[in-house]
Amino acid sequence: MFNNVLIVCVGNVCRSPMAEALLRDKLSLHYNNIEIDSAGLGALVNHSADQTAQALMLEKNIDISNHQGKQISSDMIAQFDLILVMEKDHINGIHNISPSAKGKVHLLGKWSEFEIPDPYKQPRHQFELALDLIERGVNEWAEKIWPDKG
Repeated sequence: MFNNVLIVCVGNVCRSPMAEALLRDKLSLHYNNIEIDSAGLGALVNHSADQTAQALMLEKNIDISNHQGKQISSDMIAQFDLILVMEKDHINGIHNISPSAKGKVHLLGKWSEFEIPDPYKQPRHQFELALDLIERGVNEWAEKIWPDKG
């Protein structure tokens, strides 16, 4: 069982905040003691989540308006049991910061072998596509690692 999960993308204002919120929401009923956070490899530090990301999440009754972008660090990498990323290049980026992270960094789309393209500064439909893939990845991880206790 993983008790703390870090979700990583580049800027930490689009994909990883949405994934963080979705995973937290998904696990909240049965696994509310799991720490879930997000960060970016090239974070827009202290920036709010992208307006389109916020709007899409509100449509799911999830508010990410308080999100503040943060930069990943070696200390942060060491703190988390599981690190989920959007693209294969992100795995290498994390390993370059902390080689000891090997084995705990995986694609959010690992189970169906997909990457999640960056919608930053793209039209809304690109955010919708990214969010659909994020939801699929979150659901697959939840089914494998944190099954419903109902």
